[in-house]
Amino acid sequence: MLVKKQLTFFIILAFCFQLFGQQSAVYTSSLGDYQKALQLYNSQQYLASQNLFSQINKTTDDENVQSNCAFYIANAAIRLNQQNADVLMERFVEDYPTSTKRNTAFVDVAEYYFTNGKYAYAQKWYAKVDEGSLARADKEAYNFNNGYASFTTKNYKDARKYLTRVETSQKYGSQAKYYLGFMSYEGDDYDGANKYFEQVGDEEKYKEKLSYYQADLNFKLGKFDKAIALAKSKLETSDRNEVSELNKIIGESYFNLEKYDEAIPYLTDYNGKKGKWSNTDYYQLGYAYYKQKDYDKAISEFNKIVSADNSVAQNAYYHLGESYVNVGKKQEALNAFRNASQMDYDLKIQEDAWLNYAKISYQIGNAYQSVPQVLNGYLEKYPNTQYKEEVEGLLIDSYITSKNYKEALVLLKNKNSFESKVAYQKVAFYRGLELFNDSKYQDAEDLFDSSLKEQQDQKYTARATFWKAETDYNLTNYDDALIGFKQFAQQSGASETVEYENLDYNIAYTYFKQKNYGQATTYFNQFIQKNKTDKVRLNDAYLRLADGYFVSSRYNEAIAAYDNAMQVGKIENDYAFFQKAMSYGYIGNESNQTSQLEQFIAKYPTSKLRDDAMYALGNSYVKAGKDDKAIGIYNQLKKEYSTSPFTSKAQLRQGLVYYNANKNQQALTTFKAVAKDYPSTPEANQAVATARLIYIDLGQVDEYATWVRTLDFVEVTDADLDNATYEAAEKQYLDENVNAAIKQFNGYLNQFANGLHATQAHFYLGQLYFKKDLKSNAEPHYAFVVGKSQSEFSEEALLRLSQIQLDKKDWNAVIPTLKRLEVEANFPQNSLFAQSNLMQANYQLDNYNQAVAYAEKVLSNLNLDNKIRSDAYVIIARSAIKTNDQAKARTAYAQVETFATGETAAEALYYNAYFKNKDGLYNQSNTVTQRLAKDYSGYKYYGAKGLVIMAKNFYALGDAFQATYILESVIKNFSNFEDVKTEAQTELTRIKAEEAKTNSSVITED
Repeated sequence: MLVKKQLTFFIILAFCFQLFGQQSAVYTSSLGDYQKALQLYNSQQYLASQNLFSQINKTTDDENVQSNCAFYIANAAIRLNQQNADVLMERFVEDYPTSTKRNTAFVDVAEYYFTNGKYAYAQKWYAKVDEGSLARADKEAYNFNNGYASFTTKNYKDARKYLTRVETSQKYGSQAKYYLGFMSYEGDDYDGANKYFEQVGDEEKYKEKLSYYQADLNFKLGKFDKAIALAKSKLETSDRNEVSELNKIIGESYFNLEKYDEAIPYLTDYNGKKGKWSNTDYYQLGYAYYKQKDYDKAISEFNKIVSADNSVAQNAYYHLGESYVNVGKKQEALNAFRNASQMDYDLKIQEDAWLNYAKISYQIGNAYQSVPQVLNGYLEKYPNTQYKEEVEGLLIDSYITSKNYKEALVLLKNKNSFESKVAYQKVAFYRGLELFNDSKYQDAEDLFDSSLKEQQDQKYTARATFWKAETDYNLTNYDDALIGFKQFAQQSGASETVEYENLDYNIAYTYFKQKNYGQATTYFNQFIQKNKTDKVRLNDAYLRLADGYFVSSRYNEAIAAYDNAMQVGKIENDYAFFQKAMSYGYIGNESNQTSQLEQFIAKYPTSKLRDDAMYALGNSYVKAGKDDKAIGIYNQLKKEYSTSPFTSKAQLRQGLVYYNANKNQQALTTFKAVAKDYPSTPEANQAVATARLIYIDLGQVDEYATWVRTLDFVEVTDADLDNATYEAAEKQYLDENVNAAIKQFNGYLNQFANGLHATQAHFYLGQLYFKKDLKSNAEPHYAFVVGKSQSEFSEEALLRLSQIQLDKKDWNAVIPTLKRLEVEANFPQNSLFAQSNLMQANYQLDNYNQAVAYAEKVLSNLNLDNKIRSDAYVIIARSAIKTNDQAKARTAYAQVETFATGETAAEALYYNAYFKNKDGLYNQSNTVTQRLAKDYSGYKYYGAKGLVIMAKNFYALGDAFQATYILESVIKNFSNFEDVKTEAQTELTRIKAEEAKTNSSVITED
């Protein structure tokens, strides 16, 4: 049959082609041609029919035939999917508006597109149809098809309009109801959907399709038991995606029925939308676990809800906090409760979360804000809370336990309750202690005074009295310090404080600074008798005791005390040895002194006192009449210590040896060298004076006058006036008449700019201005002294000048000053001061290798207080971080942590957490950051950096909520730390991108 049809088609086709060539010969009747073209069209030979209709249309004058030809040509074009098909049909309608086929054309085209599934095209043509011209039977098809086409293109408004017209149709009614029900379902009209689905639910062809929707509808209508039954019946016959949705319906129905144990397996088997769960999905499973008291699993679900702010999230975070509490994770609980307390969807949950947040903050500390702030905030928000008394008790205690004393003082201001006054006394004391440790002595004293105004607790009254005295000591107010120490000794409870143990030592030092050596030795002896364990302080006490005996000319006792100091420890042993040698000389045992000094020079080749010893040994040789040995040691001193203040003295002594031996020419040569090399020094002045005597003895006064005029520091004719003017100013200085002394020293320098005492005058002016805290006035005077040859004033001038430059943070200027101080200092503490500040200055100038070198020099000192020691390790650690030497930084920060206090301790703890994070020790790292938050909450920068580390730890431990919440809080609360904010934002973006892969509720940035 197929072969026969194909043969017929080719015959007709051949006939048509022949027709084109012999048209007039073959066709004589246009009606016959038309019938053949119509036959071709009806047998779906669209191209052939289209060609034939086109030929007929060209040859006929019959308008009716032309109209029909245009109709079939356009219809064939549509069926052949030709590009101009729509245009042809539009042209037909336009050219033949009265054609009876006009409405048929619209219907035909629409139905053609509908049959071929091109519903949008179908809608376009159905819209052109004149419904009133359609037969009744055709109207049903028109309404259903038009409604279905609108349904498939999601034009539900038109779909409802047309499908509603045929919902009672025998032919189309069931289908219409199904689609109308589905649209009601999609539009959340669950009652409407249920009404339609129930009408067609018994029909076999819809039964399978409707079981899922009916289960979901019953769930959404709150008919959970029926939803469970319908969904379970469908489980075995559904495909994988539908099974996931059915599990969700069953699980969530059990959840709403509070049958959490039955809900869990179905909620767990849900695969999410496109493989992703939403925050609500995680909440339901987490809450089900929570109600089963399976807190670990509850946490694992709740903490996947990130960056959410709605009622579900508030509920989830509150129960997440409770879950953390039940497994002993208070830091995590704090963050969860804090988040829930910041949402107001459920006010009861908000209040409970606030209370838990406040209590846990008190227990473990809070990196976001101080604990007193948190507790105050709760009481202000809920003034009538039933927990008011409990929280107020925690608040009072938190002022001390939070250790954020600076902020606590602000919060305690103007609070007048007895408990608040007690807290204020303690907080003011501890804040004063912090400032004291930061060397801010004046500010510290103000706080100790504030503490002493609230004498509520005798222990703290005593401690504040002690530290006020210690502050006065550091401010050089020795009289006030002594009074304070003695007041402390008499106060109730003083003997029970940690400060009492070394009280005799402090009093002894104060007397020592007052040069009251008799009292100083008494108290040093008392301390030595009582002290049994502190070897470092005992060593120092023996040294100062010996010094007291020494300056009191009790040399035998001094010798014994220096011996004891050397036996107790190794601190300043070279100093003790030297002083002991000098003491032998003062008791007339010159031979023993000489022997001891010779031993000293051999035993301590790197001692700062070796040049002192050489000078003293030379003088000892002179006394013993061993001039050659004296000359030899003086020469050695000049060679090895060209910048030593003893070099000029030794050279002067050498000249005097020559002078006393009548070696006048050698003496003159030496004295002239002293005057040239060390101008304006006392040695130079004495050299000039002695040379004058030699010239007089030689009868060469003219030569003396010629030579002396070459010296710009000698004004021979005004010498008496020079001395008198200087001595008048010096007397005011010694009498501590500060303003009068300043005036007279300035008068002296105005009159004798290069006077005999210019160096001393500049030095004393520097000291006077420094004491008045006029450091910019003092600076040029110290600079003058430093610029002259080394003298007895050089060391102190270098020290003060460097302090002024350090205060100004003039790092480039201070480095050469400190370098000179390091080399020229005779006092070990000044050398240490130079080294410790050289490490700081080099670090500030990014000279990290030099900074580390000086820090290591500092650490080589045996007698270091903890602050300097920790500062040195900090410089090493920071430099190592800057140069990416992580191993060195790790070791150094570990050392810092054992010594440091205040901000340095906070920094060390941060890096402890940082390195533990790098090692993958996330829980241990979090423990350290919690300690940082609790003990050092006042140091916000490191607290914020610690929170970023904590966030990284939590994410590595699988806790996305903690990680994102902490990072968002850092970004919000610590925007003033730009580097920390940037790091937090980068980490948050990374985590959100990762979480968005499995959580549809997570919104990521483009």
